[in-house]
Amino acid sequence: MKILYKYIFGQFAKAFFFSSLVFVCLFILITVVERLDAIMENHLTVPEVGRFFLLTVPATILITSPISSLLASILVSGKLALSSELPAIRSAGISMRQLLTPFLLGGLLILGMNIVNAWWIAPAAFSETHTFDQRYFIKNNSKAKENRYIHLREPGNRIISIGEFDPDRSLLIAVSIEQFSGARLTSRIDADSMRYDSKTREWMMRNASIRVFTQDREEFHVEPSKQVKLALSPSSLKEINLHPDEMNIIRHYRYLSEKQKAGLAGLEPSMVLFHTKSSMPFASLIILLIGVPLSAKKKRGGLASEITISLFAGFLYLGLQKTVAMAGNQGAINPLLAAWLPNLLFLGIGYVIYKTALD
Repeated sequence: MKILYKYIFGQFAKAFFFSSLVFVCLFILITVVERLDAIMENHLTVPEVGRFFLLTVPATILITSPISSLLASILVSGKLALSSELPAIRSAGISMRQLLTPFLLGGLLILGMNIVNAWWIAPAAFSETHTFDQRYFIKNNSKAKENRYIHLREPGNRIISIGEFDPDRSLLIAVSIEQFSGARLTSRIDADSMRYDSKTREWMMRNASIRVFTQDREEFHVEPSKQVKLALSPSSLKEINLHPDEMNIIRHYRYLSEKQKAGLAGLEPSMVLFHTKSSMPFASLIILLIGVPLSAKKKRGGLASEITISLFAGFLYLGLQKTVAMAGNQGAINPLLAAWLPNLLFLGIGYVIYKTALD
């Protein structure tokens, strides 16, 4: 039994690795063709282009691993069926559940790899590719715009408006802090600039104009420098314009928590993406329940028809995921359900196919 498991597992691992390599090369080739003009226009060197495409590999593997898993399982089990090895294995008393064991072991290893990839590696790589895109492929200087005209809501019913943020110097320019009591404005501080002191963890305002509003009058005075204690920090400011795709799972959770506490609306796309980072890795494991039982019997057309079926099922999953995610982004479906619904549907289909293969 152990020898059989090792043999099947080894064949599955080779097929999965080969399928993933083919998809990665295909995606890179498509991207090269799309961006060839920009590459030539910016006179990018081979190491620069190579590094960029190397950074796209984690996201590509994450997206294509369900198809690669399905393709690998169908190739291996289909080959066993066509060569009459599978009937011999079944006649020796090996059940479909036992036959699935080495495939599921491979699926669990892929699951672990994809969790690490989706939670940590792919977001870090996406951050680098996004920066590269902004520098060479997207001519809109959006990064400079992102650090301007920032408005934040702080705990204690306080609103901070920032004209410009210099992340390299932890400097805020043209700052306004408004304090409210209910809907009534009680005070406002306007400053030319504000710099963060990492030792005291306070902000130092320069040329601060302070206004205090009471029921019947306004008090005004100017201070050359004024220390202010805020929950805001340079690190949190840097994360404000960070795309959710660039956030690891912990940072993404913190980002959503802060936005929800601030009462901000329109968080559905980010919530769907957050849950997708957990649901997507499970697809490779779930889809194995379709591949192995589906190819456990000989069919007309041989491996060619099975490969076609696997590619159709894989791209159907990706299409379904995109469609349901769009509904979740619009608020038509709960974000958690939008992320997990494709997995649940394919799990149900896989269970039906598995039960049918037992007959």
